[in-house]
Amino acid sequence: MRYDSSEGKDPVQSLVSVTDLVKYFPGQKGGFGRRRKRTIQAVDGVSFDIDDGETLGLVGESGSGKTTIARLLAGLEKPTSGQVRYGGEDISAMSRSEATKMRREVQMIFQDAYGSLDPRMRVGDIVAEGWAVHSGLVPRRDRPRRVKELLELVGLRGDWIDRYPNEFSGGQQQRIGIARALALEPRVVICDEPVSSLDVSVQAQVINLLTSIQRHTGVAYLIISHDLSVIRHVAGRVAVMYLGRIVEEGDAADVYERPSHPYSQALLSAVPTVSGKRSRRIVLEGEIPSAAEPPSGCRFRTRCWKAQDICAQVDPPLENRGLSHPSACHFAEPTDAIAITAS
Repeated sequence: MRYDSSEGKDPVQSLVSVTDLVKYFPGQKGGFGRRRKRTIQAVDGVSFDIDDGETLGLVGESGSGKTTIARLLAGLEKPTSGQVRYGGEDISAMSRSEATKMRREVQMIFQDAYGSLDPRMRVGDIVAEGWAVHSGLVPRRDRPRRVKELLELVGLRGDWIDRYPNEFSGGQQQRIGIARALALEPRVVICDEPVSSLDVSVQAQVINLLTSIQRHTGVAYLIISHDLSVIRHVAGRVAVMYLGRIVEEGDAADVYERPSHPYSQALLSAVPTVSGKRSRRIVLEGEIPSAAEPPSGCRFRTRCWKAQDICAQVDPPLENRGLSHPSACHFAEPTDAIAITAS
């Protein structure tokens, strides 16, 4: 829930509202005679909002829980606790008709573009597939024309509708995935690492395409990536995840220029700039801990150069600590990151 800037601050309902979201997966029993069953804490108490036409960037290392959040928002997983609300309604409590409408309006673009496309189907059939479920959206007689329009919208030729996915490059396959998502006229598109498998030049083309589509349609994006330079160019707000939790969140320019959480500072110190200048590189020691056995207190403390006794005893909540945006660190302090911010 957000508040507008008018006098009285009346509540404004966000398009997507995530509150205290938790998702645990049952793990395997320990080996070598151990009988304890491990629980994977993939997402543990995450909250954020996405408004109409907004882009939220979700960044973090592999294993931080980003893809699990994407699946929860798309209704592909049910939360262990907490809520995902779309248009003010809890998606896990929706009726069948409400859930069908929600799935049409919340679409997903996958990291593995080729793996998400049925190799036995022609491109035209792939893009039009959703209309078989949502039959009232586009009349049957208009579908061939509409498919060609969508292909041209994403930079492909309309007369390629009879080709198969293996006849296209990786970047073209990703464009087909984008066209398929747009076919259902969504209000929210979840982009799970949409350019990570593409060449740098093709990444720029796809990112520019997503930006152009948003400008023309007003669609909202949740863009998930481990690449901070990608998020920098597309997101209005950024949330940084570590081991199932958001550790810093705020306007993109503010987080990139003055990161306050040590993890964000370490990630940004590795981002190259056009000028080649950067602040001191912060190298994190060790690997991200297991989500089955997260550290006590602050989950980042085992890799943090600021860690003290309180970090092992008290889990710091994500809150504004007198800074410009919330941070989940007992010793949060902004760092002048202008030299390490991607231009």
